[in-house]
Amino acid sequence: PRSSIAEERANPSFPVRELTYWIDGGRRVTELKERIMLELERDPLWRVSDHPNLSLAETRERAMSKIRRLADLATSRPLEETMIRMSIISVVDPGFWTRFGVHFGLFFGALQGQATPSQMAYWMDKGALSMQGITGCFGMTELGHGSNVAGLETTATLDEKVDEFIVHSPTLTATKWWIGGAAHTATHCAVYAQLIVKGQCYGTKTFVVQLRDTKTFALMPGVNIGDLGKKMGRDQIDNGWIRFTHVRIPRSHMLMKHTKVTRSGEVIEPPLAQLAYGALIQGRVSMVSDSANVAKRALTIATRYASVRRQFGGSASGAAETKLIDYPIHQYRLLPLMAQTFAMIFTAREVTANYEKLMGELSDLGEAKDAAADDVIKNLKETHATSAGLKAFCTWMCLNIIDQCRQSLGGHGYSAYTGLSQAYSDFAVHCTWEGDNTILTLQCGRYLVATALDARKGQPLPENLSYLKGAVSATGGLSDRACKGGSTEQVSSLDTLKAAWSSVAANAILNAVRDFEAGLAKGLAKDDAYEFSSASRLHAARMHTYTYLLHRFAAQVDQSPAALRPVLTLLAQLFGAHSAVQHSGEFLQAGFYTGPQIETLKGFVSHACSEIRKDAVSLTDAFNYTDYVVNSPLGRFDGDVYEKYFELVTSLNPAKPVPYFDSLIRPLLERTNETEAGPELEIDEE
Repeated sequence: PRSSIAEERANPSFPVRELTYWIDGGRRVTELKERIMLELERDPLWRVSDHPNLSLAETRERAMSKIRRLADLATSRPLEETMIRMSIISVVDPGFWTRFGVHFGLFFGALQGQATPSQMAYWMDKGALSMQGITGCFGMTELGHGSNVAGLETTATLDEKVDEFIVHSPTLTATKWWIGGAAHTATHCAVYAQLIVKGQCYGTKTFVVQLRDTKTFALMPGVNIGDLGKKMGRDQIDNGWIRFTHVRIPRSHMLMKHTKVTRSGEVIEPPLAQLAYGALIQGRVSMVSDSANVAKRALTIATRYASVRRQFGGSASGAAETKLIDYPIHQYRLLPLMAQTFAMIFTAREVTANYEKLMGELSDLGEAKDAAADDVIKNLKETHATSAGLKAFCTWMCLNIIDQCRQSLGGHGYSAYTGLSQAYSDFAVHCTWEGDNTILTLQCGRYLVATALDARKGQPLPENLSYLKGAVSATGGLSDRACKGGSTEQVSSLDTLKAAWSSVAANAILNAVRDFEAGLAKGLAKDDAYEFSSASRLHAARMHTYTYLLHRFAAQVDQSPAALRPVLTLLAQLFGAHSAVQHSGEFLQAGFYTGPQIETLKGFVSHACSEIRKDAVSLTDAFNYTDYVVNSPLGRFDGDVYEKYFELVTSLNPAKPVPYFDSLIRPLLERTNETEAGPELEIDEE
């Protein structure tokens, strides 16, 4: 195995280290990542190889043992270093990342996004940043409501006489559910509840409610909490349920950056209600990055194993069996996933930069209502919709990558010790938290329909839909942009693929618009017409997101160093071409490709896989995950997979007497065939 993987690295077509720098954003970031990975590896507290053998209680306790150390680092080290550390931990120990992130990402994030400056200063003084005196959780989801935040049942009613809110769970389904940190850890909760003042409901707002006494840890009066127990994955996080029974909090514990409630009970709504969207986007953007990071690990394991695992072939006397990676079908199985991962890597980089720029603009906006404010709101809506679609399709894509990589390991993929079975269980939650993927996709689709209708009225297209300019004709139909020529180069060039996907996405959006308008023509109300067109909206969002990913990938290729451009161009072409082959009917329907051209495109996909195969291991090396982070004997850098796999399994499962031999196995083996005599059935006397 060692020589098998060594020969894979003998002659890469690109400088591996330079690609690592390009992926990470520069040499300085790469070296910082390497330092952090080494720190984690050498810290006994961060042992991860025995995770499969831990019980639920042991898993939670170990996660909690890491909290203090990381909390101290988070408040004493630069923000960039903390963010990079957390991105690595999200791959090494995703359950712990969630438990830690509940406080710093969700609870503290709610304060950052929704508290006034004076409120922020108050909670900072209480220890909200450093976890000194406060550990927080995030109380949005209820037993009966998840994605429909506007429909939450928990209420916060102002009692003007004493200047307090009364937080209450009026029904069983109003019970806060899936609340990370609630079962064992949190002292406070950012509770989403319906604001009720003088009998009028003003919609869902955020309130900080104390759950436990910070000294005794006893539950506060009116607060009931329970443990949700074992889950599909991420058992490090102590998810719980919370019920409030007329719990009183000071009026000042409502976060009032946007909506304000005065002492006299006056409710002051923000001039730009859309600004609240900003708080929802961060989680979605981070999950695009997380999808890329987790996919990198899965592909590292599967690709390295495929390069040392030999199976069949070798018919000549004494000849070695064939590497899995040398089989064309295995290349077709893994390498399009490699292209998808690079698409997510570069899209995540660009979307994150756009989000940070937008947050800066929102911070500078203040109470402005001028043209500049209108532009920022347009950008906010665009980013909100784009991040919704990307969160959905990137998490779906990553979950599929994990499972395809797991299956490519054969029977060994089913072992908890090879790394991908647990990765699948841990990552699956990404498809439902921070917004159910189907619901988010429909939100994106609704935005696409509304934007297309605005463009028909002469409104300028936003940046993320600029491809529609060439794909839609002056009459509002699909432009005649059919692929000219049938050669491989003409059909599969990056420019052709970008035009092809633009045409397909435009066609899908126009079809969704037609379905929406058909609903209106039937006499349906606007919202009902959107529901009527939900299937085509979802499809439009899917086609748009693939198009967006390809365009962002291509943009990063154009900006890449010259030495990296050939391999990145081929990966981008493979992403666009393979995705097109998977949705070939869409390209035929849009009239961009003909049947023979699709066949040519299929041939290109096979050719691209065979070319990228030569660099497959080097590409995963460029991801630059240490063996500690990969945490799989089958994905070792040195290729010594069998020795290390055997060592891990035997060390964690030492031979010992079977505990139930005397109680169950011995009686089974030593039982006799004699049965007690029962009464005879006298059938002849009846």
